[in-house]
Amino acid sequence: MTDSWTWELLAGPATIIEGPVWDGEGLFFTSIADSEIRRYDPATGEIATIYRDTGEANGLALGRFGSLYACEGGGRAVVRYSTEGVKSVLADRFEGRRLNSPNDLALDATGRVWFTDPRYGDDHSDRELDHDSVYRLTPPQGGAGPYAIERLTFDTTRPNGLLLSWDERTLYVAQSDYDPISVRQLRAYPVLDDDTLGPFTVLHDFGEARGIDGMCWDAEGNIVATCGWEVSGPGGRIAVFATDGTVLEEHPLPTGRPSNCAFGGPDLGHLYVTALDGRLYRVPNTGRRGRLQPPAARPFVLPAAG
Repeated sequence: MTDSWTWELLAGPATIIEGPVWDGEGLFFTSIADSEIRRYDPATGEIATIYRDTGEANGLALGRFGSLYACEGGGRAVVRYSTEGVKSVLADRFEGRRLNSPNDLALDATGRVWFTDPRYGDDHSDRELDHDSVYRLTPPQGGAGPYAIERLTFDTTRPNGLLLSWDERTLYVAQSDYDPISVRQLRAYPVLDDDTLGPFTVLHDFGEARGIDGMCWDAEGNIVATCGWEVSGPGGRIAVFATDGTVLEEHPLPTGRPSNCAFGGPDLGHLYVTALDGRLYRVPNTGRRGRLQPPAARPFVLPAAG
């Protein structure tokens, strides 16, 4: 697998980083072990810590009005930071039991939050749910009151990255369970007229190799995904899938295992890639662009503490 991409190392190595999201001028991402949300400023090359004590935040998403949404793996919650920097817990329980470790999320046009809730690792001593599922949060009418939570999948184990199609009729889910008896797949679930999910279609089966961690859209409607490792398969890489599962491109990571990716920069022409070893990469010329998003106010950027 040859690579035509040029990889620029912007930071790292360090501990695992995740959740890249472009705000129009800079890149937010998370440092899970350090419980920080950070921001890379391409104009200066500087990285600032924006939020601390983030409950080991993982996936991030920007709302239409500048709010920043986060999945807290350690805090076991889905939260929202207002443009003033105030954090609100949107959900931390399902049917009275604590969530596992919210991982990744997507927002739809009505402000609903779709998120995955796997539980990785060997220590399940504080686990309260007996399933790893995908959920949806619906904001309260009028803006006051708790979000309603719905369980959407009953056939996932360790669901990880997810994407909602542009017409919001298909949910793409990375089934990324590394138990030898399980499967690692890119799945497509139809969103039915009653807002439940229909039976999934397997778009790609990764076999024994590491499946998808995070993914994003390009402007042509293709899925750009982080996947693979050195243990098996073709290694850590970025793979580009058509929505029928066809593999369009693969590009090996210079080192380590990729965790997530997001387009940014001028005209969304740069691809930013985070990695499990704490490296932050930028690929300035992928031959692709990210999906253009509607204008939104940038999140309020808090000054770094200390």
